[in-house]
Amino acid sequence: MKNVLLTIAYDGTDFCGWQKQPGQRSVQEEVERALSIVCAQPIRINGTSRTDAGVHAYGQRASFTADFSIPVEKIPLVANGIFASAASERWRKASGDVAILAAEEVDPGFHARFDAAGKKYIYQIDNSGKPNPFGRNYRYQVGRPLDLEAMKRAAAYLVGTQDFKCFQAAGGKELETTVRTVYSARISASGYGTGQIPPEGGLPGPASAGSEKVIAFEIIGDGFLYNMVRIITGTLVDVGLGKKDPDDLPEVIAGRDRIRAGHTAPPQGLYLAEIYYDSESLHKAAEGYGNSAGGCGSDG
Repeated sequence: MKNVLLTIAYDGTDFCGWQKQPGQRSVQEEVERALSIVCAQPIRINGTSRTDAGVHAYGQRASFTADFSIPVEKIPLVANGIFASAASERWRKASGDVAILAAEEVDPGFHARFDAAGKKYIYQIDNSGKPNPFGRNYRYQVGRPLDLEAMKRAAAYLVGTQDFKCFQAAGGKELETTVRTVYSARISASGYGTGQIPPEGGLPGPASAGSEKVIAFEIIGDGFLYNMVRIITGTLVDVGLGKKDPDDLPEVIAGRDRIRAGHTAPPQGLYLAEIYYDSESLHKAAEGYGNSAGGCGSDG
């Protein structure tokens, strides 16, 4: 039996989310379907993060165990061909909306979800003030100018081990604890001109016409509550719009009341960027931002 760890990317637009749901198209089901063909047997995978409908990923991880003959390193090539073939049948496209980026054999006891030490999410905001039909599925389009410095000041209060219950969606599953550790919270802004493609974490679709202002919120933590990143983003947007004071964040967090936090940002701007499986790589990623004390970086 081989235990295989996968790195998966997907455009979440046409999925009900990661997890399988009756009568709906999910990322998990698509990947399992392709792997079952590749391995010539039913395959069930364990994903690290159960992303919602409309949420994207370029660093999702999943593991599965099976006895099969194909070399592990060949799995992405064959599976991606299956994804592309299915996409071509549906929409006459050469690429699917999900892809396996890498496959590696890991220790027998390894589990993609339970062995994860932390995650990085990136949230993209289009603050150009211009409607962009090409980006509507990949960024939160905020028409009014956002105060970037106020948002950075607010984000600094997120870093540390705290009870983040105020950022948990109402009606979510009751947990033993809502205490989490945020190692890094960084906001940056970049302008892109016609024909330019943003770097990592940018819009996966075509570059928009004219110039645009893209605000990226990057957060690294040991774990996140249901809708936590989207509610934090909505709160930061409220700060950027002047609806909330950035220095009120400590009080909002201490209050543990969802009503005191901001709105829930839409799923389209959210990307699962990376999963960390050891504390060294997790802390190195956070320290790489140079914000272990303040929690914010400068404009990129």
